[in-house]
Amino acid sequence: MIKKLILVFFIVTTQSFSQYNGSKFSFGVNTLFTTTSKVFLFPNSSDEILRNTSNHIDNIFDYGVEFRYRFSEDIILGLNVEYMRATQTGTNITGFIGNSTVALNAEDGFEVIPVELSVYYVLPFSTDNFRFLMGGGGAVYFGNHIRKVGTVEVNNFSRDFAYGVHVSISMQYLVRPHISIQAGLKFRDPDFRVTSQYTSKSVSIGGRIITFPQSKFDSRINVDGVTFMLGLYYDF
Repeated sequence: MIKKLILVFFIVTTQSFSQYNGSKFSFGVNTLFTTTSKVFLFPNSSDEILRNTSNHIDNIFDYGVEFRYRFSEDIILGLNVEYMRATQTGTNITGFIGNSTVALNAEDGFEVIPVELSVYYVLPFSTDNFRFLMGGGGAVYFGNHIRKVGTVEVNNFSRDFAYGVHVSISMQYLVRPHISIQAGLKFRDPDFRVTSQYTSKSVSIGGRIITFPQSKFDSRINVDGVTFMLGLYYDF
């Protein structure tokens, strides 16, 4: 019985790799959708409630490219680079007119460039037309805080590099030899801090000069949502 199971496993596994047609490399372009993220505007506050207060930015679309190398019959190495940008407009900061405070409407958000190194395992029940991949690895995330109040924007004064891990599961369908469509899920949790500086100490809105309470400010960005992937890959 055991010999029969081993034989079946060998046959299924052997069939699963005929789909590569001798190709060692592949290149893919992906569209990604991330369900949610958070921007913490007071990450260094001594008040726990204020420190944990965040603005949610949901339903984020971004894009990326990936280069893969088939290391062995069942192991694939991948290098993925993405560009994610998300903003929303809201009344979430204050300014001064003389001794009075006013609420300011601002476009607030972030941009992140994830650079991920992954190891994929081709699951043995893959077939000539379908590849099932389970993967995981490490990543570094480069990010900026985006803010625009009237004509005034911010520059990032300093930033921390964020490191993290990710896991994914995906399926590729071979549309024709060397060309496949991929769909999958990715789980990750980028979290980084940024110190930003306004390009001006004040802004003119409605004929009034409004002064910002501080020229520099800290923020924390966390992209904690599930990421859905849809892409096109070419084997060569």
